[in-house]
Amino acid sequence: MAATQCVTKVELTVTCDNLLDKDIGSKSDPLCVLLMSSKEGHWYEVGRTEQVQNCLSPKFAKKFVVDYYFEIVQKLQFGIYDIDNKTVDLSDDDFLGQLECTMGQVVSSRKLTRPLILKNSTPAGRGSITIMAEEINDNRVANFEVEARKLDNKDFFGKSDPYLEFYKQTETGWQLAHRTEVVNNNLNPTWKPFRIPVQSLCGGDMEKPIKVECYDYDNDGSHDLIGSCETTLKRFQEATRSSPAEFDCVNSKKKQKKKGYKNSGVISVKLCEVKKEYTFLDYIMGGCQLNFTVAIDFTASNGDPRSPESLHYISPQGVNQYLTATWSVGNVIQDYDSDKMFPAFGFGAQVPPQWQVSHQFPLNFNPSNPFCSGVAGVVEAYRVCLPQVKLYGPTNFSPVINHVACFAKQAIQQTTASQYFVLLILTDGVITDMDQTRNAIVNASRLPMSIIIIGVGGADFSAMEFLDGDDGRLRSQTGESAMRDIVQFVPFRDFQNAPPEALARSVLAEVPAQVVGFFTSTGLNPPADNNRSTNPTPAPVGTV
Repeated sequence: MAATQCVTKVELTVTCDNLLDKDIGSKSDPLCVLLMSSKEGHWYEVGRTEQVQNCLSPKFAKKFVVDYYFEIVQKLQFGIYDIDNKTVDLSDDDFLGQLECTMGQVVSSRKLTRPLILKNSTPAGRGSITIMAEEINDNRVANFEVEARKLDNKDFFGKSDPYLEFYKQTETGWQLAHRTEVVNNNLNPTWKPFRIPVQSLCGGDMEKPIKVECYDYDNDGSHDLIGSCETTLKRFQEATRSSPAEFDCVNSKKKQKKKGYKNSGVISVKLCEVKKEYTFLDYIMGGCQLNFTVAIDFTASNGDPRSPESLHYISPQGVNQYLTATWSVGNVIQDYDSDKMFPAFGFGAQVPPQWQVSHQFPLNFNPSNPFCSGVAGVVEAYRVCLPQVKLYGPTNFSPVINHVACFAKQAIQQTTASQYFVLLILTDGVITDMDQTRNAIVNASRLPMSIIIIGVGGADFSAMEFLDGDDGRLRSQTGESAMRDIVQFVPFRDFQNAPPEALARSVLAEVPAQVVGFFTSTGLNPPADNNRSTNPTPAPVGTV
């Protein structure tokens, strides 16, 4: 019998020291991106930390969680960039250096410090990176509600702009576990509710010391320490909204100088609730089905399908970018849908027999049953449909998003974590109903739904990157903020020379976290019974 693979989840924490300064009049604004190498030797992105403003020795609060296989050489590449714009693409940001290593090297050393290297393999001149590894064996999370009062004012004009940092005690010192947002101009701040994995905060030991530091944020990176306190997760858990757990925020330098000094304010924990955090597999094995819908762009900007220059032109080998993308993503998702019946739609074409423009027509021309059998069925419906419609326009996304959202809304009325909807939109161009699309996405962010957009061809996809809320929450036309980021955009051209699984890995990377995030936020746990036959029949995504 073949041996089972040895796999465990490992949390990687990254810090840097003495980075290159690429900014004039300020300091670099670094971010760390983690890439891993596939079996075929292609690098793909695992994730990114937050950007730290004006700092040459950043401590990144966001962790990387990676599957570690003892028996496989897993190549890692940590890249440090000075971020100067809001685009997702890092090629237009200043490169500060990188480190290539293996998971084995990181895990065996537990704390790996190396100089940063430029891409031509010469030292970057200055700067180092430190990666700390810890096995995750505790899947609980601590949900916090925290405020403070009577904080010291560190500003000459206005009031302090406070934020908190939570630190875990390790063998080598204090390690940053979480950083809150900044509350501007307020000595009695209330921070937004936040969560910290128990593993990151105290390694599962409720009695282990935790340090909380309160700072006054400054744009130039010279943040002033207001004060700090030490406590334990057990003490945090004693907090209730009616009886908060309160801690003196003490500035040790000020205490030494000032007689009768008591504190520099009070940190008040109104709530600290420790809960088990379910994983994507918990939900899938508990019976949650992923309902997959495809929507394909048939606007005239794609070009005449009979011409080899057209994005819809099917080559002698029987492929084009639309088909390749559908196969890549669909082949992964179909394993999580028990009946493997997928609704498939087109938009932006004139459709027979009336030849009116439709922004949501079934590829099989059957409005009462738009389902296709598996990915192969979607591909076949597309092939049959293509010569029967007239490519037209405009490029409207909102009708098909709202269509799938109707069924996602019906699913949450079942009050079980039994269904989640994934909409794949394949498009070649600029959205013409951007305001309506923003509204549709913000509404869908409150539903069990994710949207994957794959851009085919060489168009300017900056609008798509705007919808992908990686650099901030998307807002509707009226200013309403999305509850969560549900859009993942990927340009197909980035993967034209890569194997199909590389595209699938990239576009589907955020779906597990989005599934868990939605069900966690709505308080829906996986069904206790893993027998799928007891689950409700999935709602059809056909006609409303």
